[in-house]
Amino acid sequence: LSPKNEATVRKWYKEWETTKDWHPFDILLADDFTFTSPLDDHISKNAFKAKCWDTQIAFVERFDLKHVIGTGNEAFVMYVGHTTNGKMFRNVEYLRLRGEQVQAIECYFGAQDSFPSAVSGQK
Repeated sequence: LSPKNEATVRKWYKEWETTKDWHPFDILLADDFTFTSPLDDHISKNAFKAKCWDTQIAFVERFDLKHVIGTGNEAFVMYVGHTTNGKMFRNVEYLRLRGEQVQAIECYFGAQDSFPSAVSGQK
């Protein structure tokens, strides 16, 4: 992964820790951004904001990135997420980049019951 692309990937996760404002996320995501997970199928940037960012930003304390690997404009990230209510979760995400923006994210996590967040109702 090029240093420029790795910096973009790391910035994505760092923004979750350092800001609670949508604007830095909005400019980091391409206009045609899509998000996919076991709960979402290629949702748009607006749907991601409403369904994921708005419901999760208050719960995210930090991400410990364990592995950031990739080639070209593609990266895989394995991390441990820490919530503001003391829970932890592990995810692997595949990111596609365009320039200095994130074009797509595919998030892989376990069963919904094991995901400590507002999505699963665990607080």
